[in-house]
Amino acid sequence: MMKKIVLVLFVGLLAISLNAQEKSAKIEFKSDTVDYGDIEKGSDGLRVFQFTNTGQAPLIISKVNSSCGCTIPKSPEGPILPGKTGEIQVRYDTNRVGPIRKAITVISNADTPTVVLKIKGDVKEGTVVQ
Repeated sequence: MMKKIVLVLFVGLLAISLNAQEKSAKIEFKSDTVDYGDIEKGSDGLRVFQFTNTGQAPLIISKVNSSCGCTIPKSPEGPILPGKTGEIQVRYDTNRVGPIRKAITVISNADTPTVVLKIKGDVKEGTVVQ
């Protein structure tokens, strides 16, 4: 009787561990920080975070939010297939003079469901010499 119980438990645990190895999506960013550097007030505030789905299942980004209304993130529509790349666009309002220190939160079905990206830099009044 005891051997049967142990065998049932062992088979049950084996089934659980096999299910845990299901294919999952993985999101891997080229960089988790975009540095605007010193930029001029009113200049183009669009930047891009590039990523790759390094997993074995389609990656679905469900939500992308910013820590403030001065940063507008845009995520890809539809799933990103395994091995494919995508991008999250971020547009910062460069009419706001001063330092840029903002966070963008990306929520997806990846094995790491929440990733925080950062933008930094400094918006200067007048001409900036590059």
